[in-house]
Amino acid sequence: MSTPGMETMEQNDNEGDNFRLHLVTWNVATADPPVDISSLLHLESPKGPDVYVFGFQEVYSGPLRFMSDVVFDDPWSHCLMTTLAPWNYVKVSSIRMQGLLLLFFSKLEHLPFIRDIQATYTRTGIFGYWGNKGGVSIRLSFYGHMLCFLNCHLSAHMNNATERMIEFEYITDMQIFNCEKAQRILDHRLVFWFGDLNFRIQDHGMHFVRTCISDQNYSLLWSKDQLIMLKKKEKLLQEFEEGPLHFQPTYKFDLNTDLYDSSKKRKPAWTDRILWRLIPKALSSDKQEECGDRSDANNVGQPEEAKKSILELSQDLYTSDMQYRISDHKPVIGIFTLKLKKMQTTPLVHLLAEGEWSADIDAMLVYFPKQPFPSSSWDWIGLYKVGFSSVFDYITYTWVKDDEVAVDEEAIKVYMSKDEIPVRGGECVLGYYCNTLQCIIGISEPFKVHASKVAIEEGLVPEKLRSLH
Repeated sequence: MSTPGMETMEQNDNEGDNFRLHLVTWNVATADPPVDISSLLHLESPKGPDVYVFGFQEVYSGPLRFMSDVVFDDPWSHCLMTTLAPWNYVKVSSIRMQGLLLLFFSKLEHLPFIRDIQATYTRTGIFGYWGNKGGVSIRLSFYGHMLCFLNCHLSAHMNNATERMIEFEYITDMQIFNCEKAQRILDHRLVFWFGDLNFRIQDHGMHFVRTCISDQNYSLLWSKDQLIMLKKKEKLLQEFEEGPLHFQPTYKFDLNTDLYDSSKKRKPAWTDRILWRLIPKALSSDKQEECGDRSDANNVGQPEEAKKSILELSQDLYTSDMQYRISDHKPVIGIFTLKLKKMQTTPLVHLLAEGEWSADIDAMLVYFPKQPFPSSSWDWIGLYKVGFSSVFDYITYTWVKDDEVAVDEEAIKVYMSKDEIPVRGGECVLGYYCNTLQCIIGISEPFKVHASKVAIEEGLVPEKLRSLH
């Protein structure tokens, strides 16, 4: 006999897969990352996130630092990549506009199903000419569903609520993507909007606001929160949802303390927010879903019922993390369960390393196109160490078209020079990067690259590992 509710649970499992999304927004006030960011990441939770999205505002962008960040990873990106890589998370995409930074990380297993990645930005500071305010966004196809993430830093000060709304509408109108059915942010099936939105608590006096916070009576302040007030009259805002503000206002704190502003005595406010907008299935055509990766591969070989997509979202956590004191803002975390029916279940290519690999001999790899995809002469295959931190964190790469050595109807062999293979060896994977889709569309199983004879003879390989080679 089945237990009550078991039948419903089994039916739900058959209807779609659940993915955990972990979003963080934080105005870091030009500070570098703290030594320990583990509290932000919830890595020790029983089921780790499938996707991390980080939106930062006021990342330090002084002239010398900004120039170095163009060449090297900025401190925040480097910190997160270093922390998440050992847990098998890869930085898939990022975009920076002056102090605004948006980062998207995924578990390695999802990488071949995150396609058609595009990123853009819009300036709104100083009449649209300065990037201290505005929005940066990343859009992509996740298992065939179109998602967009928008990180904003809007105008400050109590009296600019209307200006903030104008800026938001301007950003959503101006950002254009190369996708016929989802050219703008609001064309996407699911949009996350977050950042330092700068909405304040108006009318209530300082004493009342601080008393409510001290007594944890946050609900008494909601009716005068500018964003909540605007939602009552702005149709666009009514399409967005937000969890209840059951955490204390995240702005403005004295640095290195948990005390609200003691100098200028500015009123605390929930300036840092995470909202979302999900277009109901009835309003989203099948054609929109097919736009995900600008190829006919989205639905090739898929049964007709798979095209009728399921996409549901629920919020599991909405809170701030009070332990961080490097900024006058506290970070805000939103954790979501995304339920969807996969419209893509097979990578576009299957990759494997042929024969034994070492720096002593030229190597050969084989890839098998599993579905049609928009290949080009700019496609490449990268050799990565297991535990790589980003799509471009490869040891070396080979151009697919330039280095083809054999082609048949099912398999294509590509050459890689021994001079490019690491002499010390190690556990590696291969990844096929499709330039048109701006993503990795296939990853091999891990395989052993043996240390070269020269490396062993010269003692470059630890003695305990030599027997393995």
